[in-house]
Amino acid sequence: MPISIDRFDEEPTDALDLQEGTHPHRILQFLAENDDQAFTQTEIHDATGIKRGSVGATLSRLEDRGLVRHRGRYWAIGDDDRLASYAAQTHASSASTTDDYYEEE
Repeated sequence: MPISIDRFDEEPTDALDLQEGTHPHRILQFLAENDDQAFTQTEIHDATGIKRGSVGATLSRLEDRGLVRHRGRYWAIGDDDRLASYAAQTHASSASTTDDYYEEE
């Protein structure tokens, strides 16, 4: 979907723009929900359903942007300040979907 040239010119270059449902969004969402762990590409594939070949390519692009980090075979959410609010939103969103609004009587 195109954007206006004004938005293009005014949008900060360091903005974290992730389209919902895209591979980067799905991977970052998974890693943010599990920010206390690191995962192999296969584990990320299993959790997200993204094709194995696409997981590796997406992780490499995310690493270039500083959004994920890896050591050996393991990948984790990055330390980028932009991810702090993203992770907080992800945790809040997942908590609201798992809250029990109806207490047992």
